[in-house]
Amino acid sequence: MGTEHLSKRLYANRLLPERILREESFQMHHLSRITFAIGSIMLMLLAVLLATFGMSGLVETLLHSWQDGQKAVVHAISYVVISMAVFDVAKYFMEEEVILSRGKQTLGEARTSLTKFITSIIIAVFVEGLVGIFETNKENPVTILYPASLLLVATGIVLALGIYQRLSVTAEREKKQENLTD
Repeated sequence: MGTEHLSKRLYANRLLPERILREESFQMHHLSRITFAIGSIMLMLLAVLLATFGMSGLVETLLHSWQDGQKAVVHAISYVVISMAVFDVAKYFMEEEVILSRGKQTLGEARTSLTKFITSIIIAVFVEGLVGIFETNKENPVTILYPASLLLVATGIVLALGIYQRLSVTAEREKKQENLTD
């Protein structure tokens, strides 16, 4: 009777740290999801506010001066594109970290998820570069350097994403072959 009681205590003491770690991990997981949800909602609201500012600025400019409308349209496009990119990032966080929060992913799921995220950033950078090109003053050609550099950066991101895709697919194939041979 004494040894049985002692073995139960030892077994319970060994499991106790594992249970505490599981509970702490569970709590941290929920805290993380709540934080991502709050951050995502805030980003979504800010994105809507930014698009609203862009449109209200356009309407205000057009009501006062039709000649300044072209520049206001370009600014409104810039605000709306940036707000869409911010909204897309918030949507990504909401989907991946709050709604579908599921721990470890397969390589294919991780690649798809990262590709969606990076693609929204690439689109925003490309559009911002194009808007900047349209905004540049023809009398001062030096101002085209910033938007042109944005286009180069976006192109670099596309190339980096392509390299990542290629390496990721290769790694996934190797892992599948490795699992087949085991």
